[in-house]
Amino acid sequence: MQKPPTGRGKAPLHEVAGPVKAPIVVFAHIPLWAVYPQWGWGTEDSAQALSYLKRFGSVTVLNGHIHQLVQKVEGNMTFHTAMSTAFPQPAPGSAPSPGPMVVPADQLRSKLGLSTVTVMQGNKPLAFVDKTLAG
Repeated sequence: MQKPPTGRGKAPLHEVAGPVKAPIVVFAHIPLWAVYPQWGWGTEDSAQALSYLKRFGSVTVLNGHIHQLVQKVEGNMTFHTAMSTAFPQPAPGSAPSPGPMVVPADQLRSKLGLSTVTVMQGNKPLAFVDKTLAG
């Protein structure tokens, strides 16, 4: 018995090319746009995956991995990354490499946070609220 394809690959990418009339929300761990490829903050096949989604009226891509807020709007696509709940990372290119940042204990809660996404009824954009653990 052959195992179904997993992870990133041609078969899963091809499947997202099917017809869909509703707005699409994509959850990904690694950003599907090149935030900072030198640190692995993007995927090699993201351009191909996004090309399948461009024909839809509204696409929202949510991800983590980089442990900080970065937002981008490109055409009909909105990209939103989330803060970390574990450890902060440096801004892209501001350190020799990604990895946990050491911050004073009294500042840590201001560097960590949660994102809430609310779906509004009707033809309205998603509502994002990002809040640090400091409040």
